[in-house]
Amino acid sequence: MRSVFKIGAPVVAAALALSACGGTSGGGSGSAGGGGKACDLKIGFFGALTGDAANLGINIKNGAELAVNQYNEKHSDCKVTLVSFDSQGDPAIAPGLAQKAVTDKKLVGIVGPAFSGESKAADPIFDKAGLNIITASATNPALAENGWKTFHRILGNDATQGPAAAKYMKDILKAQKVFVSDDTSEYGKGLADIVKKDLGSLVVGTDETAADGKQDDFSPTVTKAKASGATAFFYGGYYSNASKLVKQLKDGGFTGTFVAADGVKDDGFIKGAGQAAEGAILTCPCLPPDKAPDFAAAYKKAYNSDPATYSAEAFDAANVFLDAIAAGKTSSSDMNSFIASYDKQGVTKKVKFDSKGEPAEVSVWAYKVSGGKIVPDQEIK
Repeated sequence: MRSVFKIGAPVVAAALALSACGGTSGGGSGSAGGGGKACDLKIGFFGALTGDAANLGINIKNGAELAVNQYNEKHSDCKVTLVSFDSQGDPAIAPGLAQKAVTDKKLVGIVGPAFSGESKAADPIFDKAGLNIITASATNPALAENGWKTFHRILGNDATQGPAAAKYMKDILKAQKVFVSDDTSEYGKGLADIVKKDLGSLVVGTDETAADGKQDDFSPTVTKAKASGATAFFYGGYYSNASKLVKQLKDGGFTGTFVAADGVKDDGFIKGAGQAAEGAILTCPCLPPDKAPDFAAAYKKAYNSDPATYSAEAFDAANVFLDAIAAGKTSSSDMNSFIASYDKQGVTKKVKFDSKGEPAEVSVWAYKVSGGKIVPDQEIK
């Protein structure tokens, strides 16, 4: 994919500019240069650029990269480098990458990790090292309950998304019977458990699928769902499994509405499922592109495609770090204090964090697959 390799140009440009910026003294506290600002600094993207969930990671990386590129256009004498840590979305890979990241003393912030499972594995390492993170997509509520001082999240967690999905099924779909399945991942199971709790007696059946995205046969789940009499099927997981699952549900005669969340809100779901994706409902604590037209236009100019899931949230997350760098707040403690007091309008919301690193402003939208595209349906109040 073109966007995977686009990072090369700005990284090279930033590297060439380092001689004009001076070095760092360690601990992420870059030396003064370029009008008193810290120079020769980096922010990172941490998430999948390869593997079954790569599309979601690329969306996020592109949003962060766009913010860095715009910053560098305005600060040509003192540029920032974006570096990527490709986790493949794998919690087993995440700790090693996190250890690598924290050894780089010029790295002052991470946009990510992208997924909840890898966040659970990597965030303790970032916290111990004092490396501040702002995830644009990891939604498991428990991540904010560990006392990690460097943890921040730009979007609403599944404690808001799960009830919103349940509300949509109850109030909009008028479902009286719902089948719930998940992929057993930190993200998928956590979200499905919240949905089940909110639906209560409306849940008429449950099942689990594989977590690695490589499952091909979903016939046991299809059989159970069809026999349950459910008129809605909720899936907690990612688009790779979901595309195969929804296709087999339709082929197997299940006529209910397929509902999933942000991990499925990707064109890869439609590509994999084809016509079977039509009518699917996908929830997301993310803003429709038409709500941020200037950002959408800049993104399309840069990548020749519309912004996708969490591109705008990553743009906002990266800009928090970039604003701190511009203000000279580049040590771990100064960066942490800067983020804690941050209060500024971004493209997705007014960006502000509470004492646990959660966003002060949250919204959840329902999207629908219509005509082979994922389009906004409505905000779930």
